Amino acid sequence: MKRSSSGGLVYSTDGGRMCPDCRQPVAGCTCKANAGAAVVGDGVVRVSRQSKGRGGKTVTLVKGVALDPVALALLGKQLRTACGSGGTVKDGVIEIQGDHCELVMQVLDKQGHRPRRAGG
Repeated sequence: MKRSSSGGLVYSTDGGRMCPDCRQPVAGCTCKANAGAAVVGDGVVRVSRQSKGRGGKTVTLVKGVALDPVALALLGKQLRTACGSGGTVKDGVIEIQGDHCELVMQVLDKQGHRPRRAGG
């Protein structure tokens, strides 16, 4: 049987799954809550278009927005609604299905962000 490098408790009958970092039950984990509150992005909002690795489908990417994850998800929802298409928020990057760079830049500019066009 393989041993974990951290050598910590993985499961307990009292609390269920345990967090490997703070060794608390996952429901009461303090390290995940603190990590989720961190602001993602450098403040320079970059809007680009990409189709690599997506089966030829084009997506619009918004990177560098300096917002916490909850506000970033809300902004992603607003952008998807404005574009009338689907999308997601992954690792601090908003992905919107389709080529909507100009519309996304207009919406971000109205909300007070300073978007820049990135890529070709």
